[in-house]
Amino acid sequence: MKKQAEGEEEEEEEEPGGEGKRDEEEETEDGGEGGASSAPSSPPPEPKHEERRETKSITEVLAEVVEPPQEFPKNQKKLPNAFNFCERAAMTYNNPFRDMASQTIPLPRGVFCGIVSGWMIYDFYAEDYERQQREKEKEKKPLPGATKGKEPDKKRLEAMMAEAVQMRMFEAAKIIDRMICQNLYDDIAFDYKYYEDPSDEYRQEEGTLLPLWKFCYEKTKKLAVTEMQWNSMYYDLFAVAFGSYDFLKQPSPGAICLFTLKNPSYPEYIRFTDVSILSLSMHHTHSHLIAVGRYDGNIAIYNKNLPDADPQYQSNSVTNKHLGPVWQVRWGDDLQDGEMNVFSISYDGKVNNWVMMQSELVVTTVIVLTLPIEQVPGPDGAMVSITASGTTITFHPLMKNIYMVGTEEGKIFKCSTLYRSKYIFTYEAHTMPIHKLSYNRFCPSIFLSCSSDWTVKIWADMRSSPLFCFDLGCSVADAQWAPYSSSVIAAVSVDGKCHVFDLNVNKYKAICVQNVVSRKGKNRISRMKFNYNMPILIVGDERGTITTLKLSPNLRLKAKPPKKKDIPMDPHELQVLKLEKILSTVLEPEVLESPPDTESLG
Repeated sequence: MKKQAEGEEEEEEEEPGGEGKRDEEEETEDGGEGGASSAPSSPPPEPKHEERRETKSITEVLAEVVEPPQEFPKNQKKLPNAFNFCERAAMTYNNPFRDMASQTIPLPRGVFCGIVSGWMIYDFYAEDYERQQREKEKEKKPLPGATKGKEPDKKRLEAMMAEAVQMRMFEAAKIIDRMICQNLYDDIAFDYKYYEDPSDEYRQEEGTLLPLWKFCYEKTKKLAVTEMQWNSMYYDLFAVAFGSYDFLKQPSPGAICLFTLKNPSYPEYIRFTDVSILSLSMHHTHSHLIAVGRYDGNIAIYNKNLPDADPQYQSNSVTNKHLGPVWQVRWGDDLQDGEMNVFSISYDGKVNNWVMMQSELVVTTVIVLTLPIEQVPGPDGAMVSITASGTTITFHPLMKNIYMVGTEEGKIFKCSTLYRSKYIFTYEAHTMPIHKLSYNRFCPSIFLSCSSDWTVKIWADMRSSPLFCFDLGCSVADAQWAPYSSSVIAAVSVDGKCHVFDLNVNKYKAICVQNVVSRKGKNRISRMKFNYNMPILIVGDERGTITTLKLSPNLRLKAKPPKKKDIPMDPHELQVLKLEKILSTVLEPEVLESPPDTESLG
């Protein structure tokens, strides 16, 4: 208590002195302001010795309280500020770091279930063990090109030399065979190139077919010629498909052969199959690719340049095939990405498109053919459409997305690859199965059809009635427009005859009917094809023989330009004018309706 009282007394003693000091300072400030306005101020009085001692004592106290700044050692690096410091030379903005997990898409989830038993686990372990054993055996076997030390593999070198010698011998034998054939068939080759029947000068409306070579292979004599096609790059080379039409003896073996007019004794290319080949088509630009349709509903594509006997592509799946024999295949235009594709038609009523991918054939159903009749109730009570059985297909020469389909019921459907649910037009063409359709090369709006009802009919686009109808007296196996004339067509009947019509000469009957196959052995003609470069056609029969026939001059007359026009015209235009003149006598003229009389109405 005494100490507190003493402290209070000391504070009271110091307060008067402090007030006096404050008064002096205020007076000094007032005096300075007044002196500045009236007269120059005198220098301030020197502080007393006691005041200096008090100031030093305060400074010393502050120096003792405030610690001096610490100096960093020279070797230690100063830490940079992490918020605004960058070690790069350019002080650009640094993108903030983000966790990549925040930018990913969540993994898809699914619920699955299965049954696992002891025997299933045992089978999987057994398969894995066998796979490991096979891999070990492969590792133990030496590589084909490996040799022991520096000693060469003599057996391998001998095999390579023997193979090279065999190839050279094969080429030499082929050349010798062609030389022998040239000497043997020299007169036929001369007739093929230069002979013209002089008797045509005395027959104005008749022509003949000159037999040339006969192509036959010993191993395909018992097979029927099911399809033929000329090569688009080599006009003397054609492909033939062999199979059997006797469906009670199926499966029957088949074959594919390539023949050339230079060597009628032996085919240039041979491939045998375990199933009958019923259709064939060679690619229009890549002529080494051959697409075939098989009896079991599959299709295969062979590469002539490969030595392997197996097809390069084949559809051998249960789901990716037709349910019936493939009656016709046709190559389509390449897709936008460059893939080649094939169209096929079968008895199951489907038109499939097969796309050649890198290692497989991808199939797409273009359309399912249905008959335009009322639906019938199915097994479960639902209404079901009746499916039509397709037999032939052909594409428009100019509009590649338009195609025609012939059916076993005798109907022709005009379809488009862009519209898969409806037909563009339906023709009530025949009363029996249609065997072939063919467009006119010069006027694509005109086409023909042949059928088992003994008739060949010529149609105009989008007209329900035929323009011409020819009765051949028996089933017509094949028919085609001539590639050199717009008015000439050829057809073959199963009785062994070949019929040639020229609408510009005679619109009612054929100008040439000639027996090609003898009927003694119950042999029948199955296919025929025109050559696109030479005035010849080939005819195939059911005994595996192909006969070459040359058309006489009366069967290939050139179109004459009209007399009134002196301007030279293109041969294609002349053929179009010739056909239009013929059709003008058959087509109904357009009826022009006069406009209504407005004056009388008023």
